[in-house]
Amino acid sequence: MAFRSAAARAVARGSAVAAPRRVPVPGQNDALFVAPMRGYTSGGSSGEDGRANRLLSFVRSPTAALATEQGRGGALASRGARSFASSSDDASGSSGSGKGSGGKGKEGKGESKASDSKASEGGEGIEPPAASSSGGASASSTGGIMVGGGHPSSHPQVLALPLLRRPLMPGVVQIVKIRDQRLLAELEEMRNRGQAYVGAFVKKAEGDHAYNKASQSFDKVSQSLDKVSRSFDKATHAAAAAVADGEELEEEESSNGNWDPADDMHDIGTFAQVQQMIYERDLAGGSSMSSSAGSSSDADKDGGDASASGDVDDKGLCTVFLLGHRRLRKTHTVRSDPMVVRVEHLKDLPLPTAEENEGRDLQILKATGMEVIATIKDLLHVNPLSREALKSYAQKFNDFQDPARLADLGASMCTSDDYALQEILEHLDIRDRLGATLVLLKKEVELGKLQTEIGRRVEEKISADQRKYFLMEQLKSIKKELGMERDDKTALALRFTEKFAPFKDQAPAETVRVVEEELQKLSGLEPSSSEFNVTRNYLEWLTSIPWGHSSDERLDIEEAAKVLDADHYGLEDVKERILEFVAVGQLRGTTQGKIITMVGPPGTGKTSIGQSIARALDRKFFRFSVGGLSDVAEIKGHRRTYVGAMPGKLVQCLKSTGVSNPVVLIDEIDKLGRGYQGDPASALLELLDPEQNGTFLDHYLDVPVDLSKVLFVCTANVLDTIPGPLLDRMEVVRLSGYIAAEKVAIARTYLEKTTKERCGIGEGEAAITDQAMTALIEDYCREAGVRNLQKHLEKIYRKVALKLAKAKGPVATKAIGDARAKALAAGKAAAAKEAELKKLEVDNKESLIYEVTELEAKEAKEAQGMAELEAAGVALANSVVLITVDKADLVDYVGQPPFQTDRIYDLTPPGVVTGLAWTSMGGSTLYIECTAIVQGRGGGGGDGDEEEDGKDSKRGGGGGGGGLKTTGQLGDVMKESTAIAHTYARSFLARNFPGNAFFDETNLHIHVPAGATPKDGPSAGCTMITAMVSLATGKPVKPNLAMTGEVTLTGIVMPIGGVKEKTIAARRSGVTTILFPAGNKKDYEELSADIREGLEVHFVKTFDEVYQHALTWDASAFDTPPVTAVA
Repeated sequence: MAFRSAAARAVARGSAVAAPRRVPVPGQNDALFVAPMRGYTSGGSSGEDGRANRLLSFVRSPTAALATEQGRGGALASRGARSFASSSDDASGSSGSGKGSGGKGKEGKGESKASDSKASEGGEGIEPPAASSSGGASASSTGGIMVGGGHPSSHPQVLALPLLRRPLMPGVVQIVKIRDQRLLAELEEMRNRGQAYVGAFVKKAEGDHAYNKASQSFDKVSQSLDKVSRSFDKATHAAAAAVADGEELEEEESSNGNWDPADDMHDIGTFAQVQQMIYERDLAGGSSMSSSAGSSSDADKDGGDASASGDVDDKGLCTVFLLGHRRLRKTHTVRSDPMVVRVEHLKDLPLPTAEENEGRDLQILKATGMEVIATIKDLLHVNPLSREALKSYAQKFNDFQDPARLADLGASMCTSDDYALQEILEHLDIRDRLGATLVLLKKEVELGKLQTEIGRRVEEKISADQRKYFLMEQLKSIKKELGMERDDKTALALRFTEKFAPFKDQAPAETVRVVEEELQKLSGLEPSSSEFNVTRNYLEWLTSIPWGHSSDERLDIEEAAKVLDADHYGLEDVKERILEFVAVGQLRGTTQGKIITMVGPPGTGKTSIGQSIARALDRKFFRFSVGGLSDVAEIKGHRRTYVGAMPGKLVQCLKSTGVSNPVVLIDEIDKLGRGYQGDPASALLELLDPEQNGTFLDHYLDVPVDLSKVLFVCTANVLDTIPGPLLDRMEVVRLSGYIAAEKVAIARTYLEKTTKERCGIGEGEAAITDQAMTALIEDYCREAGVRNLQKHLEKIYRKVALKLAKAKGPVATKAIGDARAKALAAGKAAAAKEAELKKLEVDNKESLIYEVTELEAKEAKEAQGMAELEAAGVALANSVVLITVDKADLVDYVGQPPFQTDRIYDLTPPGVVTGLAWTSMGGSTLYIECTAIVQGRGGGGGDGDEEEDGKDSKRGGGGGGGGLKTTGQLGDVMKESTAIAHTYARSFLARNFPGNAFFDETNLHIHVPAGATPKDGPSAGCTMITAMVSLATGKPVKPNLAMTGEVTLTGIVMPIGGVKEKTIAARRSGVTTILFPAGNKKDYEELSADIREGLEVHFVKTFDEVYQHALTWDASAFDTPPVTAVA
């Protein structure tokens, strides 16, 4: 540092931290301005105060103080001034200040001038005074801070201007806000002299710590001031001797610590020119910026003391425009407030020549510069604010070939942190500086792109409601300007009128009248009234129904058959009925609504066939379920007097589909409920009656609605729960269960393909063998439908997918998934375009929009094909070994089979007969077992009473035999069948075997296995009689024979139901011969050939025929003798 003694450093620190801020008056020769210190006054020069004043005089001007105190004449003063000036380069006062802070002002001033003149006469290296532009003040009036000329040697020390952020780059203009009035006064004085050059340095982040430390140590300095003043003589003699010898005093490491006011700023800064100063109050008041030169001159003329006259006039905040010129480095501090620092002007390192490294370094530098220019261009696209910096640079320099200036320009356009920019400022190697600038510019471009992306996302987040609101407000303003504005009520009425206009010609006259009345009523109501909203909602529904508007349907038998076959396998009865409907429509030229009810077990495709019917006819589809429905209002609507009233489901259907001839699927019609709100089944009578639904009356609309063109498709599992009057209005089509062959075909054609797609398994990656599929159907999925089969297939292929994913690895699996997702999205887009094209084909086929949409649909189809091809390629590239699921693997995939074979006996013993039963799962075989009870141990005689639980019944004729006991959880109807069978068996045995008294001497026990399953029905009559007769005669029933049929007391076999289900159950159990009642021959002949294949069927009218087929058979025709064999 340039301070030459501990006392001087202490005074400087004290004045900089604690003293009031004062500004030197122009013309006053102070090399180091020091404000009055705490505890000392400026009056008097005797005693301790005198010594303090002499100390201050020494600090301000050592040469003058030495001459005055020591009285050694001009020689000693001249020697001290010459040595001091040459060693410090005017740091402490090359033209020292002669104005003291105490004593008499004029005397001090004259004394100081006299001392300065003496020092100048004998000193070396002291610049002579030069005229300034502020009223004749010498150049030394600012302590030699700035002198004329632009060469670096002309500015060895500069006024330090601290920057809070962003270093100033050479060649760039930067705006700085300054409130320090002392600093502003100094800048104004320099501008008045035409030498407004400063050094701009960025403050360090930890700079405040130094100030705090200095503030804490000020008290200690003040306490030591008495000691310093008493040692004044010794200090002055020591300082004079040191100055005379030309030696630099080493800084003392005192307990107070060493502190440089410039330590909180970076060493490397920018030599800058003050271009303009604008005060905030001048902008507010409109006055011009005033200079401090005039007031300074007045104070000088009056002989006023700036140190004693008070603080500088506060002009407020000032905006200073700085233009950077070149880099400089501060070496030490000359003055603290305002701060003046000694600097070294820096030059860039020389550029590489063409001869160095064969010119490669020069080429790299040139390429880097070109890349910086290209990056700046990119930055201008993403950040338009950078245009101003580039424009200012082009106006001042217009030199984009200089790599040094280009690097500084690029750095100034970046918004990086101060540390990164300071690093670029400190780079003297142009190559390193240019490279660092390029990195920051690249980051700035990426930041700009991110900013653009964020802006775009934020813009997209503006909700549709807000956009709609803005547009509506603009529309209102436009309408208001054009005189088209109407009130909300008039606009609402106009909207309803325009909405009803397309249907008015085909609407019933009553409906037209009601709409007109309601519109007139709406115009007379206030919008705030409750009746207004009721009327508005009523008109909304009335005008939304497509009165008389029907969509064009496709009456093409071949096309309809193709669609039905593509969606479902089998179901020939339903398909034939739909084709009949299409044929009638072709012949008549129009179609009428029908009510078709499909009855069958779950999972047989009843609901899905409704959608296929709509596709086959090209009609709109609407589905609603009435399972558990107990409110009539769901069918016929609410009264408008209720709060929240709405029309029924059928009116909602017409509004949502927009046509009067949709396909309506009423699901689960056999599960209708009934509650206090009414009976929905009775409400459906009007809806499903072809003679009444042409004028269907909804409670809400209260006007007739034509539903005669609607095709109703109802589904049910059973018909028993459907009321008779409602069933009478339906056309019933029965859907029986699928046989194993049909299930295999359905699984291969539909279910397996769909399941593979859902599980993400491609073609050729996994397969189920035919044996495994057959075993899966027969042992796991024996029900009539295929829903459970689909669940098991999904379970298998999920496990296969897990194996494939583990084998392929996460990277390949993700690639395949992404490709298939892309193909799926392309397929959805193509389907949407096809639907849009189909809609335009009806309305605007000749328009340009249709042609554009057709082209877009074609492109979407091509894109779908490409995406699917790409997905197949990715899957093929990452394919692994084919996973095959065999019959033996089913246990690992789906567990143990829940169903074992229905066959209990390989060959039935006497008294055991195989029967056939219908179940909700499609049918099964049912064994009837009859055995004799040993006399005296089985409770042979009974009184005919039945136990309350119904599980055990006894019927007999005393202790001699003839009793009957039944078990197997039989229902009432089946118990009656056992009684009838017992009676007829006794008569049959007595008639055909007169000497056989088996029934008279023996009590019987009839059991039906699977006792936990309730059983009921009359069709087991002939089976029970056959079992009793077989036991009485000791003849077993013919192997692989099953029978079914109800028998009267006279032996006539009555027809039964469920022929298809029972036939399927017989085939599944390996039965080859079936006995059916003769009345069911027509039902059997309606079965498909694949169901009847391999079966020997006999149709019987009486039990005598049953006896001939079942019990009179030739045992020699069978390889195995008839023995009992329990499976």
